[in-house]
Amino acid sequence: MSKSSTQKDIVVKSNRLNSALQNLSLAEIRIIQLAIVDARESGKGLDPSTPLTISASRYVEVFETTRQNAYMRIKETEETLFNRRFSFIDEDGLLVKSRWLSQVRYLDNQGEIELSFTPAVVKGISRIDGAVDFFTQYSLQQTSGLDSAYSTRLYELLVQWKAAKKTPLFELETFRAQLGLQENEYARMFDFKKRVLDMAVNEINKVTDLKVSYQQIKEGRSIIGFIFTVTLKNKEAPLKDVKRDTNTLDMFVPMTDSQRYHFAKKLSKLHELSYLAKGEAGRNYDVFAEQIANELSDPERVKFYENYLVQVGFKKSI
Repeated sequence: MSKSSTQKDIVVKSNRLNSALQNLSLAEIRIIQLAIVDARESGKGLDPSTPLTISASRYVEVFETTRQNAYMRIKETEETLFNRRFSFIDEDGLLVKSRWLSQVRYLDNQGEIELSFTPAVVKGISRIDGAVDFFTQYSLQQTSGLDSAYSTRLYELLVQWKAAKKTPLFELETFRAQLGLQENEYARMFDFKKRVLDMAVNEINKVTDLKVSYQQIKEGRSIIGFIFTVTLKNKEAPLKDVKRDTNTLDMFVPMTDSQRYHFAKKLSKLHELSYLAKGEAGRNYDVFAEQIANELSDPERVKFYENYLVQVGFKKSI
């Protein structure tokens, strides 16, 4: 795979799907990534009734492995991915459980896997051109060199916060499930940090475009979760200052810090947004407001909050 970044290898998921609790192997994650990318490149899009085909040669091209290994990974994925499930919180704050695939078959003679996503997955990836209000996107080349499912999942969870530069609290139990860990896997914190978290952070820092670090958050003597700092290694040139009405919302001009925190406090009190408050943010309006303020540094998050901002008095530009 070419190491130059292109718009053709962008993986796009809704943040709700990206943050889902899941348990996928590295090969399974890679097959799903390829399906998302190839659906766009082929122009087929995603539809529950339209199977997508991933070949061993495509797997070899992107992940720079042997053909024999690609055949093995595709074959084992056909046997396991159909049985995989994930769960997420919907717009009503209710837990939804779903499979990834509605059907799958392995084409032995061609060395290909043919799969159809379930409606829940299609909904989370349906706007694959990236024109969505609240989504995560990243270049497939950034994760193609990662050798661990934990590293790949952590990258996916952190890349959606690259503009905000800091994540909200990742509560330990939910975070472990998002990484695909079973309850009894690396149950001791020492083992979890050494075998999963630190390994993943080190690999992300070495291989990808992100530089990440974390702080552990405690209640008493117990670690309850982690907050990550996320920055891009190659920073883009800063935007030039643009004069404007300080009370006018412009999607292409960043809000000032005072504006972000002022309106974040108002947004944190809206009942319609309460489902976004997790962990300490669900118990403390100030923490929730800080979470929203961080998100408002990202133009895509501003776009998501646009109608809510108007509700709390922020004027929308014409």
